[in-house]
Amino acid sequence: MRFVQRGTREFRIINLAFFVAGFVTFVTLYDVQPLFPIFAREFGIGAAGSSLVLSLSTGSLAVSMLLVGTLSESLGRKPVMVLSLLLTSSLALLTGFTHSLLSLLGVRLLQGIVLAGLPAVAMAYIGEEMDPRSLSAAMGLYIAGNAAGGMTRRHFPVSMTEVVQWRTVMGIIGAACLLLSLFFLWRLPPSRNFHRRTFDLRALFGSLAGQLRNPALVCLYAIAFIAMGGFVTAYNYITFRLLAPPYDLSRAVVGWIFVAYLFGSYSSALAGRLAGRHGRGRVVFVSLVVLIVGALLTLLPWIAAIVGGIVLVTVGFFGTHSVASGWVPARATDARGQSSAVYLFSYYLGSSVCGTLGGLFWARTGWPGVVGFIVVLVLVGFMALWRLSRLPAPAEAARSRDA
Repeated sequence: MRFVQRGTREFRIINLAFFVAGFVTFVTLYDVQPLFPIFAREFGIGAAGSSLVLSLSTGSLAVSMLLVGTLSESLGRKPVMVLSLLLTSSLALLTGFTHSLLSLLGVRLLQGIVLAGLPAVAMAYIGEEMDPRSLSAAMGLYIAGNAAGGMTRRHFPVSMTEVVQWRTVMGIIGAACLLLSLFFLWRLPPSRNFHRRTFDLRALFGSLAGQLRNPALVCLYAIAFIAMGGFVTAYNYITFRLLAPPYDLSRAVVGWIFVAYLFGSYSSALAGRLAGRHGRGRVVFVSLVVLIVGALLTLLPWIAAIVGGIVLVTVGFFGTHSVASGWVPARATDARGQSSAVYLFSYYLGSSVCGTLGGLFWARTGWPGVVGFIVVLVLVGFMALWRLSRLPAPAEAARSRDA
């Protein structure tokens, strides 16, 4: 096998392509999140009800990845990823033509299904093509694209709705993402280290059971669930808090809080580099500490403290995710594409389940209840990380400093 080395032209091209892919993934999936208050008003539903526009997509995405990750073992990595990006961008464009809650939910359900082909397969592609010593850095840059897309998908929609209807905004986002998807098709090299397998549905379930028998992977899946769950919960309901008394901020002003994603973009790339020098476990631990401190900081009544807390939540989440996601291929003994799919199943399941549950805490106990929910999730993450630290590293990973 010939792996791509860090610092080469090919390494830069692949990372640029995946930066774009990560951007498109997060924009098309989460562009509706800052619009929850608009949906609640237009369709006559509460905060938890409006979150279904997102939770339905992340839920269908989570389930679909279990199958699509295995399909990529037969169809190839790049074809599945390209088709996924083109379809999700087209559906994002179609969102602008929905005129009822039912049609909006239907499009969002389909969008989650078709988007499944990118995230899990991207992790498998990077794990197969990159030199093990460059894996964390490459994964960190991919997650940085997610963060950049996260900032755009949140700040741009909420700011533009002050000028035009939200449906027009969704159409613009879909068209832009379609062009970026074509760029990904053009620039990403085909897989070189991929070995095609015959698709076997029975083997799929047997292999899934094998992933869940690996205690190290189960710990990483738990970390993915709680980190994403806490992060999405914070962003789902911070908009409601800042639009309500005593702040009464406009949607355009609230949209600027999502610039915090710039810090997430930086922290994901930095965490990937630090993991190679100091070990993944230490970096994940520090990232979870940052996340929980940020959540607690938002309890203070001052705008500056709330914004600072959201920045720390963002930095902590992206640091955790960039390292944990790169850890999965190193701890998987076989079927890396599927192990990555299960990781992201847990990741998006956390978004779907916790993102909606957080609405119940918001409705009953307000923001303190939301923060309490996030703190409990992160404490579970610490327990999973402690358990992971007690497990021996596989021989292959032990030979690599990046492990």
